[in-house]
Amino acid sequence: MILSSCGNSDPLGAKGSCEGEGLIVGSANFPESETIANVYAEVLRVNGFTVDTKLNIGSREAYIPALRQCAISVIPEYTGNLLQYLDENATATTAADVDSALGKAIGSDLAIGTPAPGEDSDAVVVTRATAQRWNLRTIADLAAHSAEVKFGAPAEFQERPVGLPGLKKNYGLDIAANNFVPIADGGGPATVRALVDGQVTAANIFTTSPAIVQNDLVVLADPKHNFPAQNIVPLVNAAKKSDKALAALNAASAALTTAELIKLNDAVSGPSKTEPKAAAVAWVAAQGLNRPNG
Repeated sequence: MILSSCGNSDPLGAKGSCEGEGLIVGSANFPESETIANVYAEVLRVNGFTVDTKLNIGSREAYIPALRQCAISVIPEYTGNLLQYLDENATATTAADVDSALGKAIGSDLAIGTPAPGEDSDAVVVTRATAQRWNLRTIADLAAHSAEVKFGAPAEFQERPVGLPGLKKNYGLDIAANNFVPIADGGGPATVRALVDGQVTAANIFTTSPAIVQNDLVVLADPKHNFPAQNIVPLVNAAKKSDKALAALNAASAALTTAELIKLNDAVSGPSKTEPKAAAVAWVAAQGLNRPNG
């Protein structure tokens, strides 16, 4: 894991200051979040901000409080999951509906930029062999085999509305507590390895993960939209928001299509194993974002 740029192995070790113009960019504990955080950090530096990073903080349950306390200033988020976190009764699933509901749920202490066109949704993923053995196409097809399914996902997936509760409600996929395998890498290499090696039968993996193609995995269709739209969006502490910062972040967002997300993820998690910061710097330059706005 990459530690924060200030050398603190505990990214939540101290409450930050909401004063001053410097910004601290945070990330969750999976490669895509870390890479996009480095994109944000780079475009902010290009536009004259003093920037530190606190990466691999953990789940939303850890980094949202950190953001509210100014321990970080901005973090990449996903519209649908953020909405569910802020309003557990939210029912929006399409991108437009999620964005509208999110604008109402965000509150006064947080702010968001413009969502990127790129989307990275949660998905239920199985191996090709499992899909063929059980003739699986959708999550509903997996439900008939609930008793046989060991499900791998982050620990919080067991309780989140779009996690196991949602899969049970929408599709009848009923995973017993002793068949849930918590894996704390956000659908990353450990999760993929557990799935490929047969330690779990199905797993929660993000749709832009290059591991899906690399390992010939199968994403089960979600026709009932258990997983809402998940466009990437900058989430900012409202006290640290400025027009200049949002302009820089929104320029990066505009270039973050789904195809570009997959390219970034492949650079970091594919054969080249490029460090997230190096991948972000190269991408910012390739997109022409390595010059100040305006």
